[in-house]
Amino acid sequence: MGSDTKNRILLGDCAAAMASLPEASVDLIFADPPYNLQLSGELRRPNHSKVDGVEEEWDQFSSFAAYDAFTKDWLTAARRVLKPDGALWVIGSYHNIFRVGALLQDLGFWIQNDVIWLKTNPMPNFRGRRFTNAHETLIWCTRSQDSKATFNYESMKALNDDLQMRSDWLLPICGGAERLKDGDGRKAHPTQKPEALLHRVLLATTRPGDTVLDPFFGTGTTGSVAKRLGRNFIGIERDPEYVAIARERIAAVEPAAGDVVALQQKRDERRIPFGTLVERGLLRPGDVLSDATGRWTAKVRADGTLISAEARGSIHQVGAAVQNAPACNGWQFWYYRDGGRKIPIDLLRQRVRAELERLN
Repeated sequence: MGSDTKNRILLGDCAAAMASLPEASVDLIFADPPYNLQLSGELRRPNHSKVDGVEEEWDQFSSFAAYDAFTKDWLTAARRVLKPDGALWVIGSYHNIFRVGALLQDLGFWIQNDVIWLKTNPMPNFRGRRFTNAHETLIWCTRSQDSKATFNYESMKALNDDLQMRSDWLLPICGGAERLKDGDGRKAHPTQKPEALLHRVLLATTRPGDTVLDPFFGTGTTGSVAKRLGRNFIGIERDPEYVAIARERIAAVEPAAGDVVALQQKRDERRIPFGTLVERGLLRPGDVLSDATGRWTAKVRADGTLISAEARGSIHQVGAAVQNAPACNGWQFWYYRDGGRKIPIDLLRQRVRAELERLN
């Protein structure tokens, strides 16, 4: 895709605008389509003040069939512009997300996860006739069952205080200084999403330099976060007032430095065989390794294997054998001694990897 197409907002209908984009040209799509809210009458607070709802024409559909036809059109266009290993996120509520999910599967998308956005500060149900709607649902899917989607597992784990990220995300709705207002002090857009939500989506499923398409761009949340995180964006929006707001908003965003948005996943790291440590003299044939408790020991052999009373083989095989376990990560299991200290052999691997990276 040419640089003249990236980092641009296209004014017009989303399906038609996507038809103008090259096939298989984007890495990720984040879609926040109309929810087709089935609302009746005004909603007022107990003090009789009116609640700002979604009354715009773009959320009005004559029937479920009309909404399904609209959804099928934009999803078909979206699938065409996705790369073979591309993915799509779509967010919705109970009004529409189940219809969207069925169409996604009908069109050949492959669902990876549904994610629940739990709102820390949802709008109360003032009428008291049903449960407070305190969440929205996101569907993350790949272009097809065979797609190899980007998923930055380690980054998500780090973001979650070194715990595996779950599929229920507790985040506040957009408010405060982040909520854009028009000249009269009213919400510039009724369904503006918080940047925290897009930060998590893009950090999880894109890499720096990837191109993210948002076919319902609104006031530009996706573009703002993409620019900050070193991703390219394409926005499609049919309302020129929203486009003007989005352009001004994104122009004010300062992109983060490349070294702080670069992601290093374990599977991308240079492979360092255990034998490399022996070749470089970091460990010598005959050195004794032990586990953290000192219960099990094994000797280093010249060919980079270990030998113990129970077994011989790789650091992983011998680690599993001494524990009578089905598998073992030898890099984390075995320690060597440096003076009186026990040090994980993985630190030696990291030292070699860092040296090789510097040479490159």
